[in-house]
Amino acid sequence: QVQLVESGGGAVQAGDSLRLSCVASGRAFSDRGVGWFRQAPGKEREFVAAISWDGSIVYYTDSVKGRFTIFRDNAKKTVYLQMNSLKPEDTAVYYCAADYYFRRLPVLAGDYDYWGQGTQVTVSS
Repeated sequence: QVQLVESGGGAVQAGDSLRLSCVASGRAFSDRGVGWFRQAPGKEREFVAAISWDGSIVYYTDSVKGRFTIFRDNAKKTVYLQMNSLKPEDTAVYYCAADYYFRRLPVLAGDYDYWGQGTQVTVSS
C-alpha cells in the first residue's frame, strides 16, 4: 500500500512559478513510476507529467513542455513538479499518482492505483 500527500499549490499570477511536492509513505516507492495529473472544473482529469522509478525517463504533455519539470528524490520518497511561466489555463487541482506495479511508467490515469488528495493551483491573468 502507498499513501500520497501533495502540497505546494496556491494562487499566483500568470508568469509566476510554483513547486508541487508529492510525499509517499509505504513500501517500494523507489520501484514505482509516478505521474502528475490535473483536473479543471468541468473537465476530465488529464495527464501532465510522469517519471520512472529511477528518474531516468520523463514524459510531459505538450502544453507544459519547456515550462514544467518533474523530478524525484527517492531517499525522501518525494516527487516534485516544478511549474514555471504559469498560465491561467494551468488552473486545476493537481494530483500525484503511483503505479501498483514495479518498474513501468504509465501515462493513463486508469493505470495508476494510488492517488493523493490533490492540491489546488489557481493562476490569474
